Amino acid sequence: MHGWAITQRLEQLSREVLRVGQGSLYPALQRLEEKGWVDSEWRATEQGRRAKYYELTPAGRRALGDEAASWHRYVEMVELILRTN
Repeated sequence: MHGWAITQRLEQLSREVLRVGQGSLYPALQRLEEKGWVDSEWRATEQGRRAKYYELTPAGRRALGDEAASWHRYVEMVELILRTN
């Protein structure tokens, strides 16, 4: 998926709550690529334009699973605190 499509998908999945600007997205993708969590290649879009396409690597999928588990634990902790008060 290319950068613009990633932005659109994030907005769609978050029901338009999460807005990711290009100034944030591309540096983040570059950092993910440097960590080996994302691979990229230049390809033509459906409109014939050149775009950099990104794909999650196996290491990236593992890191995503780890981060999701960590986030889930954090959410559970916050819910517990809110229910206690």
